[in-house]
Amino acid sequence: MTIHSSVVLSKDVELGERVVIGPNAVLLGPCTIGDDVWIGPGCVIGAPPELSSARQNVAWDDDLDHHGVEIGAGTVVREMSSIQQGSRRPTRLGAGCWLLSRSYVAHDCILEDGVTTSAGVALGGHVQIGARATLGMNATVHQRRIVGAGAMVGMSAAVTRNLPPFAKAYGTPAKIKGANTVGMSRQDINTDEIAALDTAYRAGRVPDTEFTDPRLRAAIAWSADAVART
Repeated sequence: MTIHSSVVLSKDVELGERVVIGPNAVLLGPCTIGDDVWIGPGCVIGAPPELSSARQNVAWDDDLDHHGVEIGAGTVVREMSSIQQGSRRPTRLGAGCWLLSRSYVAHDCILEDGVTTSAGVALGGHVQIGARATLGMNATVHQRRIVGAGAMVGMSAAVTRNLPPFAKAYGTPAKIKGANTVGMSRQDINTDEIAALDTAYRAGRVPDTEFTDPRLRAAIAWSADAVART
């Protein structure tokens, strides 16, 4: 474990094995950090929710409140990023995520495994991001919106509506321009099913194909469940 001497760790911060924390980072409890997590200089993890109704507790003096932050194994949080406590549930990042510099994750967000947020991405409260989705530089996601697994969001996009799994979307507001065919190909998803999804999304309709690939079926089921829980 490598923790710089300038790091602030409050009470109830649990660190896994081989965690690296850079200079001037602040970790406030309750907070659980998994094994092999890398946290860059100046990050703030576990500040109170930015809600006028939430108590702005002084967690750096061990005045704990709210529902915590959970970060899965192998996740990288680059410099100057901010992750807030949950107000109703823990704010959670899955395993193997990459949050590039100045990423902002508001209260109650859920990021599944392998999500990438590029530099300057901002996620409003209660946002849910499916596994292996990628958000381009300075993209913004409105509170309580859902970005499906495997989606690709273009840089500076403003996501104001839910995006289905493996969608490719960009613009302000973000609009679906087809499927993330490159990402799907990299996962060796069947080419016919990639084409069917891309055709449906480009036509602005819900695909009527009965997909056989278990990853597609799981991604569709996750999005439906996320919508139901919002």
